[in-house]
Amino acid sequence: MKKFLYNQHENLFLWSPIVTAFGIALYFSLFIEPKITTLAIMFIIGVSAIIALRRRPFFAIIACFILGFGYAGIYTHMKNVPMLRHDIHGTEITGNVTEIDTGGEKTKIYMHTENFGKVRVSTTDTIDIKIGDTISGNGGLFKPKPADIPHGFDFARHMYFKNLSATGYLRDIKIIYTPDSAVYSVREPIHELSKSFLTDTLVLGYKNALPDGHRDTWATNGMAHIWSISGYHMTLIGGWLFILFYFIFRLIPPLVRHIPARIPAIACTWIGLLGYIFISGAGVATLRAFIMATLVMVAFMFGRNALSLRIISIALFIIMLFNPYYVMTAGFQLSFAAIFGIIWLWQNINPRTPNSKALKYVYTAILTALVATVFTAPFIILHFGTIPIYGIIGNIIFLPIFSFIIMPLVIIGTMCACVGIHTPLEIAHIIYDRTYSIAEKLSQIPYSEITIGNIPNGTIILISIGLACLIFIKDDTSFKNFFARHIGPVCAILFICTGITICATTEKPIFYISHDHKLIATPIDGKLQFNKSHDSGNYFAFDNWKKFNGEKIGTENLRFTAESGVYTILQQNFDIVYFKNFVSLSKHFSNLCDNPHIKYIASNFDIKSEKCADKIIHGGGVIYKSGKMIQIPSNRWWHNRPE
Repeated sequence: MKKFLYNQHENLFLWSPIVTAFGIALYFSLFIEPKITTLAIMFIIGVSAIIALRRRPFFAIIACFILGFGYAGIYTHMKNVPMLRHDIHGTEITGNVTEIDTGGEKTKIYMHTENFGKVRVSTTDTIDIKIGDTISGNGGLFKPKPADIPHGFDFARHMYFKNLSATGYLRDIKIIYTPDSAVYSVREPIHELSKSFLTDTLVLGYKNALPDGHRDTWATNGMAHIWSISGYHMTLIGGWLFILFYFIFRLIPPLVRHIPARIPAIACTWIGLLGYIFISGAGVATLRAFIMATLVMVAFMFGRNALSLRIISIALFIIMLFNPYYVMTAGFQLSFAAIFGIIWLWQNINPRTPNSKALKYVYTAILTALVATVFTAPFIILHFGTIPIYGIIGNIIFLPIFSFIIMPLVIIGTMCACVGIHTPLEIAHIIYDRTYSIAEKLSQIPYSEITIGNIPNGTIILISIGLACLIFIKDDTSFKNFFARHIGPVCAILFICTGITICATTEKPIFYISHDHKLIATPIDGKLQFNKSHDSGNYFAFDNWKKFNGEKIGTENLRFTAESGVYTILQQNFDIVYFKNFVSLSKHFSNLCDNPHIKYIASNFDIKSEKCADKIIHGGGVIYKSGKMIQIPSNRWWHNRPE
């Protein structure tokens, strides 16, 4: 054992950002908000322990967990985002435009308001608005809502860390002030001149510019990452820029005699990527990819191994310190899972490749896509509830087309469109249309996408630990015992299998209720049925609950009916009652309250009763067949931040 532990010292540094991420994730996953004093104490203990125990790495890594937990809490409390407390309709909204996301039927406008903070409103008005304008209109604002399912996507938390107080709509917009020195975004003129959704998505970073249904088709083929400007785009554009500048500087002999051509080429590439960030809107995924690209370029500039586990671990740590909430986002988890897996494959495993260049390319592409798919699969299921079965095939077929044909044409075409030449963009659209038709046919093959359903937190934690063991534990071939020689893979298999077992044995809820008690659902013959087929106040709950139940999202919302306005969910050991209206509540509450077989009572209205206090449901949550109820937290700092 001592020999094994001694051999791990070299890789212990790699564990520190992973353990810190677990501490951060624990804070965001809690059902209650810790006191700020507790968070401060944990942060101080974590920092002090790391400094004091830096020569005892095993204990320092434990301190990283405490540090991550405390830092995430302190960072959250230090943000000053005034969240809207109640929905507002029919009010005048006036503010200064800071960002515009054009595309699709609606335009999303980000604006700073005096009364409501920074908000995002959608509009169908066709008025010409520019960044820097002060606008006014009639509309409504909605309070950001908590998660619809336990440990699900918390929209309020997401908005809080995007510095947004509310979302809403705006109509009858009027521009009331345009400053003479307004800072106009370069994105809007490019959008107007190009008139291309490919430019909008791949260059300008607009989120809703793709035609209806296209994003779902690409996601089914494992190509969803194409439409979010992140590491793929940074790598592609950075590679083109580096090659261009490298050959330019190679043509300047007086310069390359003194310094390697790669150094000025990397510097120019970095400036080019910085400009790309500005044009693409500087989204979270883009900034994260830029930080990683910067570290890789610095390592390459100094002649170090640019793609190593150590460099990626440093990037992971820096990004978490920049904003700990990134740990909870899908893009963060998928990006690092994929890149850790790929580096592990080509550095730790280093498989043999064919001698033929053509076969080598195909073999490398297949193997890389396979490993990236395996490492990202748990997180895809966690966030989206499905897994694209043909994702490997999709990446092998479509990624080269986008990388070497569509993306170059779009970049060149966007620049040409600014001077009135649209031919490259037209060619790009023709190639895209034909490529999309192939993707559409592939997505229609049976079992192209499998709905998995809910993954418990325990499962994703164990699988993550298992993957980390596979990557970071250093095996020792000097041991005679097979398991001792391959302790990393053995630990990985044990953790992953345990996580899968927990997922397979976890029961599904038999009752769902939204936080405002407007919407309920229960499975009948395996399919969720709701008390209503549409509810604008809980628009996403329908699909989120279906995903949690293992159903395909986006399908028709089935309804069940109630007798006399009372919904009764019958179970073998207990019943659940939901009152649809006040008349039913006043007529039947007393009798149902006295019924010992009724375990839970919920209503569209806020009800209180000392006699039935233990039965009445307050807030949203899910109930399981065993009678256990898990309530969805709505009292975290981003839900009810004190004024």
